[in-house]
Amino acid sequence: MTGIDLHTLTGAYAVSALSKAEAEEFGGHLAQCPACTQEVRELRETAARLALAVAEVPPAAMRARVMEALPDVRQLPPEVPPPAEVRRLQPRRRRRLPHMVAAACLVIAAAATGVAVNAQHEADSRRERAVRAEQQAQAISALAAAPDAAFHTGAVSGGGTATVLSSARLGQAALLYHDLPKLPGAKVYELWYSKAGTMVPAGLLDHGRSGGATMLRGAPSGADGVGLTVEPDGGSTTPSSAPLAVLPL
Repeated sequence: MTGIDLHTLTGAYAVSALSKAEAEEFGGHLAQCPACTQEVRELRETAARLALAVAEVPPAAMRARVMEALPDVRQLPPEVPPPAEVRRLQPRRRRRLPHMVAAACLVIAAAATGVAVNAQHEADSRRERAVRAEQQAQAISALAAAPDAAFHTGAVSGGGTATVLSSARLGQAALLYHDLPKLPGAKVYELWYSKAGTMVPAGLLDHGRSGGATMLRGAPSGADGVGLTVEPDGGSTTPSSAPLAVLPL
């Protein structure tokens, strides 16, 4: 990089836009320049925040709101007033009343219990989703702040863009995606690590979302890229279609 002021390359280095040789030379410069080191760290954090903004990561306060609402979810069956016809029953039919009322109460209790259970399951599901979203957002933020965090962005065949965020030091990688085409219900986007020409499953993207962020399953060690394919619902053990994108690590 003869004739180039190394101090002006912090932005390109932060988003992995330098060649391998240039990145190695600039890395040696960072070891001797605290000002550039600090600037690179700040630029990477800013890039991560911008990527997370378009990825539509749920707000951290969502979990708190869900947890606060749970105590207000009532599980008691509704009070059912006795039917007016009971007061007009003849004496000979009143002997059957306790059995009829008991049977009716059982039916009502069963129905109310089913409603309460469904409400509890829905509340539990929302709480779990909020917890997972919060944990994932924290993991991606920590990944973006890693000293060796690298960003690689590319277009997805058919529409949309994707960014691979990785850190060899943390042994983690994440994908941030935006404007992906909607798939039929029987199809799903699947992620892969490309290791010496072999595609290794690395997780699925959420159904019905055109944008988001997800941590890849497994460590990126030994991988030279991250692929994205369309697979049958539930995913595949090997790609059944050509990659829509393969981004370098």
